[in-house]
Amino acid sequence: MTTTIDERTRADQAHLIHPLHHPSAHQAPKIWVSGEGALVRDAAGNEYIDGLSGLWNVHIGHGRRELAQAAFDQMSTLAYNSSYAGSTNLPAIALAEKLSALTYPSINTFFFTSGGAEASESSFKTARFYWKALGKPDKTKIIARTRAYHGVTLAAMSATGLANFWPMFEPRVPGFLHIDSPYPYRFVNKTPGVSDGVAAANLLEEAILREGADTVAAFIAEPVQGAGGVIVPQDDYFARVREICSKYDVLLIADEVITGFGRTGRWFGLERYGIEPDIIQFAKGVTSGYVPLGGIGVSDTIRDVMNGVPPEKRWMHAFTYSGHPTCAAVALKNIEIIENEGLVGQADEVGQYFQSRLQGLAGHAHVGDVRGVGMIAAVEVVADKASKQQFPATAGVTQKLVDAMLERGLFTRVVLDAVCLAPPLVTSEAQIDQIVEAVGGAIDSVTRAVQG
Repeated sequence: MTTTIDERTRADQAHLIHPLHHPSAHQAPKIWVSGEGALVRDAAGNEYIDGLSGLWNVHIGHGRRELAQAAFDQMSTLAYNSSYAGSTNLPAIALAEKLSALTYPSINTFFFTSGGAEASESSFKTARFYWKALGKPDKTKIIARTRAYHGVTLAAMSATGLANFWPMFEPRVPGFLHIDSPYPYRFVNKTPGVSDGVAAANLLEEAILREGADTVAAFIAEPVQGAGGVIVPQDDYFARVREICSKYDVLLIADEVITGFGRTGRWFGLERYGIEPDIIQFAKGVTSGYVPLGGIGVSDTIRDVMNGVPPEKRWMHAFTYSGHPTCAAVALKNIEIIENEGLVGQADEVGQYFQSRLQGLAGHAHVGDVRGVGMIAAVEVVADKASKQQFPATAGVTQKLVDAMLERGLFTRVVLDAVCLAPPLVTSEAQIDQIVEAVGGAIDSVTRAVQG
């Protein structure tokens, strides 16, 4: 088996370019071969708890034959056909109809993509289209936030607020700008008498006024910033954001690629804050990652504008795989499983246990912050708790934490020294205990070693 693994590793290194590619990060890659529920196994036979649901997306767990059967049945009937205007298919129709019932009341019309970055691109173009159709062609700018992740195609990368994605692909697309994240652990409120959440949201108003409201098309935000370190905003943040967007005629785009389909203990993340976006974008959990699918949903107001323009000014946007019948069929079965097994409620209930257990790590000398909601969380490791100072990059804490958790049977990611966690919604409380013990043990051993 070792020889086979070595051979396959050499073939991989010779022929595959990986996301975030560099050979230095791929000397001894894990070759994943199987999974069941919240567990994954590598080619050497080692078993791990999947602490990040693959990449925030395997909501119903690994090895669900129902989704394989749904794909087989649809492929055997109509694997693919175009969904360009003038053509459609039954699974795509049914999925759009189902999403209309699940998402925010004002959003009832959907466009399908192959993933989250394409969804971001679709949102940006739709926002620009909308304002041009209403006779406001100068409203083109997109405001995003630092530590945001919206994908890494060129426009999506320009919205993504993680600067390490930019340098080797500059220049970014013009017309994208960023305001600070609400990031409760590190946000500095410079407005006395105003709550941190409102102060953070007010940065949006300041940016709109600085740029000119007649130039700003949309504000895009994740209900919980995922890849930026699992940042849960203050409770009053999004209500103020919605108020500002409405005041200045700026569309609010909710990037629910990570938070959608039960991750936060609600079907969609903004439900917790009692507001509705103008555009919602989704991917990942809609199929639990079994096949690629994403999309956007637009408000009835935007839909009516799209439908009301003359043919020569139509929404000239398209992807070959939009409305892919096999992907739509798998999504429908995935949503059916989430509903039938009560996984949204389970994410809320088990999520409360998850968050409570993680809070037990807050007293560690090098745990600066423990944060999360539902089945998504982060434990931020710091060098000094009082100053919130991080360990220097030369200490290599990020990779050491990953390796230490692997040794303890947990596979997940560490971002900016924050251990990110988003296990499948089917994860048991016993497995939650194992996750927390692995994280705590890894933090303890790594920080002791780093400090000598």
